[in-house]
Amino acid sequence: MLRLFLPPNLAAAALRDAIAVRVEMETAGSLPEEVVPALALLQRWCATPVPPKFIQLTRFQLRELVKALQGQPVFFRVDAPVAAIEWSNDNLIGVSELLVATDPLVAVGASLADARAPARGAPTPRKARALDPPAAPMSVDGTEHYLALTLPAREHPTYGAALELVKAHGFILEPSNRKWWLRDRHKTLNFLAAHGAQLRGMFGADYTANFEKNTAHLRVAEIAAEVGESGGGFNVALAVRAGSADDTQVRTAIASSRGYIEAEGKIFLIDQARLGRLAEAQRALTGQSSAGLATRSSHRISAVRINEAQEILAELIPGFQPPDAWRVRSEALRNLSALTPAPLPATLDRQLRPYQRVGVAWLWHLWRHELGGILADEMGLGKTLQALGLLNAIHGGAATPLAAGQTLDSPHGTSPTRGGVRALPVSLVVAPASLLENWRREAVRFAPDLRVFVHHGEQRLAGPDATTGLDLLITSYGTLARDRELFAGLEFACVIADEAQHIKNRRSQNATVLRALRARGRFLLTGTPLENSLDDLRSLFEFLLPGYIDRAPEGARGEERAWFNERLRARTAPYILRRTKQAVAPELPAKLEQIIWCELAPAQAALYRATQEKTERELVDLAAQGASEGKLRFAALTQLLRLRQICCDPRLVESGRAAADAASEAGSVIPHAPALDGTDPGQKVNDPTFAQGHGERDHPPYPDSAKLEAFREILGEAIDDGHRVLVFSQFTSLLALLRVELDAQGMSYCYLDGSMPARARQAEVDRFQASADVPVFLLSLKAGGTGLNLTGADTVVHFDPWWNPAAEAQATDRAHRIGQARVVTSYKLIAAGTVEEKVLALQDTKRALLADVFEASDAAAAKLSLADLQSLLKP
Repeated sequence: MLRLFLPPNLAAAALRDAIAVRVEMETAGSLPEEVVPALALLQRWCATPVPPKFIQLTRFQLRELVKALQGQPVFFRVDAPVAAIEWSNDNLIGVSELLVATDPLVAVGASLADARAPARGAPTPRKARALDPPAAPMSVDGTEHYLALTLPAREHPTYGAALELVKAHGFILEPSNRKWWLRDRHKTLNFLAAHGAQLRGMFGADYTANFEKNTAHLRVAEIAAEVGESGGGFNVALAVRAGSADDTQVRTAIASSRGYIEAEGKIFLIDQARLGRLAEAQRALTGQSSAGLATRSSHRISAVRINEAQEILAELIPGFQPPDAWRVRSEALRNLSALTPAPLPATLDRQLRPYQRVGVAWLWHLWRHELGGILADEMGLGKTLQALGLLNAIHGGAATPLAAGQTLDSPHGTSPTRGGVRALPVSLVVAPASLLENWRREAVRFAPDLRVFVHHGEQRLAGPDATTGLDLLITSYGTLARDRELFAGLEFACVIADEAQHIKNRRSQNATVLRALRARGRFLLTGTPLENSLDDLRSLFEFLLPGYIDRAPEGARGEERAWFNERLRARTAPYILRRTKQAVAPELPAKLEQIIWCELAPAQAALYRATQEKTERELVDLAAQGASEGKLRFAALTQLLRLRQICCDPRLVESGRAAADAASEAGSVIPHAPALDGTDPGQKVNDPTFAQGHGERDHPPYPDSAKLEAFREILGEAIDDGHRVLVFSQFTSLLALLRVELDAQGMSYCYLDGSMPARARQAEVDRFQASADVPVFLLSLKAGGTGLNLTGADTVVHFDPWWNPAAEAQATDRAHRIGQARVVTSYKLIAAGTVEEKVLALQDTKRALLADVFEASDAAAAKLSLADLQSLLKP
């Protein structure tokens, strides 16, 4: 690693051609090839294999270094040492412009004879000059009884800090030799104990041979750690060691603020800064913010805390070497490239992108070690697919044959056998009801060998024994709570909770029931693990790793509260895997498209079936009455439109009292909305008050919308992740419902439909593009599907699908077009088991014909046969 620190006064130093540069370089191992040319320059200029810590360069020389290290994040400013100076094309921002020479300089080491003579009549260039000698660093001389320090040259970047240091510790300047003297043994040893490391590190001090000889008997007291395995965890003993000095001597020295201990004819210096780090480490390991320093302490480290403890001890004790069992558990979480790949079927492995393979391997590592974690990838990066990869590994690659005489065992009891092979208990996925069908379909697609059962609605397990022969149960949060007794009697190989925001309130029923489950591994999927406060994380980890997080004492405030919050961040970090689209964009296509399957709730499904049956009877009756094919086609198109509206939101249709009554018997309801005719409802209703239920009081209520529930989930996660969303629908009346929804959430949005004049439309587009404070844009497909540039958004939701793929792509391309710097994700909401699913199953040629069908204004021109329409309407 190479790091070059430039001085704060770079502009003035460049004019003087005297730029002091601090060089930090790790010599262990080989340097990256990208920095080798720069190292060669430094070696030539300094005539040493390893450059000194400080070197003075001319503008020409620094310009050559910049050129040799083009694009590399190795340049820093002394006054801003954390963030590397950024590049703009070939230029180092704020630096390159200061290095433009007014006349040519000949590189150091080049012979004057190598410089070409100027042409006759040309002005004579300034004489080339060799490298100015670098400004001398601080020099240290003395013994244990006194110190004599020579400060660095005034132009040296450490001069000011060095002057403050000697003045603060009682050094006296001797004018005759310009040395700063400290003549007192006790003060000298205390100074070396407190600032010896600083002299070598920050100041790069040179120590005279006399000093090295006279202080050869000085040592530094060590902080030692001893680690031993114990009952699945480890015991860690920490101690301050000063040769043969006993613990009483060490405690006495520390208590009296004496920075040294004398033992065995040697002097052991006690670095107060290291003692401070030891005290902080002990507080972190014990979880007690007020714990004081102990010269000896013992700590029990459970398996779940190994990674946290590794970070603490590695910082406290450079070169800390834990036992192999410790290292195996911690290294993979600190270095994702060290993860062991999960055992996946070749067909699934080929479908995973590289970052998804890493995600599955990360989940697999945690599960094998009986841990849990949060897969918090940004929306659209395939959290469901990665979770299914883990389940595939568990139930496909984890089962192992039983040896002769071997008994079944598992962390939580026994499990049945299948053909002489140990079978793990069933795994469980808990998700919002609106996502259950999506999970089922994704499991069929990516994990076809898993035996899956969706426990929801009318399909319920009769009892715990009914899970025999199953690999995966899928259920909703609500069903889990209602059937808590059934689930309490089960032991799971793995529990995965999707959309983890449903348990962020630790006192909620969802969180309570989920925590009560017994499982070997527990995982959460969410794009927003932290929404409101750090209490969100505490609630999530009470499910994931019970007892792992220390809760702050009641009434903790100020620094004490901040300490516990910092420990929370440090403890949870190893168990949260978060990747953004920007980070993995090189591995992704420019546009991601995903179908969200929405399973109709019982009430909505009952309304759909009732309407479908009524439709079929009406068509049969019309045909029996001798209606013409044109009349039958029009009736079929009208009924098809109604079914599509029910798929979107039942409030969009008037389905008659009998259908609504059937829906009411099936479950949850929402207020009735005014009736619409059988044409495009957007032509009649364009007022958000439409959604507020101002209809006749004797109308039965209408069921909830599965798509609206799914939309809330997508919108919430997208906005929490900082995305901006375009929402397309063919029905302006549906957009009116969404406007009421967004108003209720207090969310800003833009709106555009065909009834608006061109100037008003453009004003909305401009407002959305100009203001990042507006996260949502509602658009009708007919008015907003083409001709607009909406690159301010990077997420697109098609609420009701645009059946012509080319036309749908046109709408998505309002965001995915030139000027868009981010990956665009497009979601299509499809009601499972409905006409929408039937359309997707048609061949591409048939889908092209359907393009005209689903726009009411073009219904008369549809080119589908009557038989095609009737097949779509059938159950």
